Amino acid sequence: MVVQAREGLLTDAAHILVATAVPAERDAVARGLHAAGPAFDVVAVGVGPAAAAAGTATALTKAALAGRPYTLVVSAGIGGGFTAPPGAVLVADAITAADLGAETPEGFVPVTELGFGTVTHRPPASLVRDIAARTGAAVGTVLTVSTVTGTADRAALLAQRHPGAVAEAMEGFGVAEAAAAHDVPVAEIRTVSNAVGPRDRAAWRIGDALAALSDAFGKAAPVLESWKNT
Repeated sequence: MVVQAREGLLTDAAHILVATAVPAERDAVARGLHAAGPAFDVVAVGVGPAAAAAGTATALTKAALAGRPYTLVVSAGIGGGFTAPPGAVLVADAITAADLGAETPEGFVPVTELGFGTVTHRPPASLVRDIAARTGAAVGTVLTVSTVTGTADRAALLAQRHPGAVAEAMEGFGVAEAAAAHDVPVAEIRTVSNAVGPRDRAAWRIGDALAALSDAFGKAAPVLESWKNT
């Protein structure tokens, strides 16, 4: 399902895909974009990196075949924060697959060290800077995991392995892989719903994180619409 911020024709070249995991995130983003121009399509592409990659690639392909290709893709949603409190806004300067690789007796080896693929996509620095300035977001690495962290030991291991990590979620790397395959720039914006670490549902603040997501996209919309990949 596609939620457009406003009906109408584009008045410039911007055509932006915002990919979330679930409908609740999609709707929160759409609420934030209610006053924005018609450049935005907001799509719930599914949970996890595989579903996110497939759903994003499908949307990118359909847009290209329709003669209206996307100029920017944004992975968006709520996630776990390493140090940021619930409701905080985070923007990725690196989108990294945290568990794509192999376990060895010496420890984890990322797939790149095995001679394959990539584990990190880097959003355009100027876009990251402008989003952060507009929204007050903290900047850092957003990790993509296939299994959400549920122990203190795992949280400490990820923080040690990725010292610049500010958040973990499950879709960013999949979205970024699809965007890269279509040669489209990518960004990732997250708001914090819980701490990365021991699983404590009572401490989650999903409502606060969704409200913060709406607010962040309301503030970021002009930046996203006006940004040019130069």
